[in-house]
Amino acid sequence: QVQLVESGGGLVQPGGSLRLSCAASGTIFMINAMGWYRQAPGKQRELVATITSGGTTNYADSVKGRFTISRDNAKNTVYLQMNSLKPEDTAVYSCNADIVSRWYSSRDYWGQGTQVTVSS
Repeated sequence: QVQLVESGGGLVQPGGSLRLSCAASGTIFMINAMGWYRQAPGKQRELVATITSGGTTNYADSVKGRFTISRDNAKNTVYLQMNSLKPEDTAVYSCNADIVSRWYSSRDYWGQGTQVTVSS
C-alpha cells in the first residue's frame, strides 16, 4: 500500500514563500519521476514541476524562476519551494509519483492535495 502525503500548504501574503513536502511510504522498490500539479476551482489541472530520479527538472512557464522542485531519494520525498507567490498561484497542489512497488510494475500515485492560498 503506497501512499503520498503532502504538507506545507496554507495562507500566505503575495510575495511570500511556502515550501511543500510530499513523502511516499509503503513497500517501494523504486520511484521514477515525481512532480507537483495544481488545480484552481473551475480550472483544468496543470503541471507545475517535475523531477526525474536523476534530478532533471522541468517547470511550467508560469512558475519558472520562482519555484524550485527537489527530491531526497533516501527519504522518498519531493519538495516544492515556492517564492514570490502571486494570487494566481492559489490552488490545490497535489503530489504525483511514478512508483514501482511489490504490487505494481510502475504505477502513478497521487497525494490528497494541499491548499495554497495567496491573498492579502
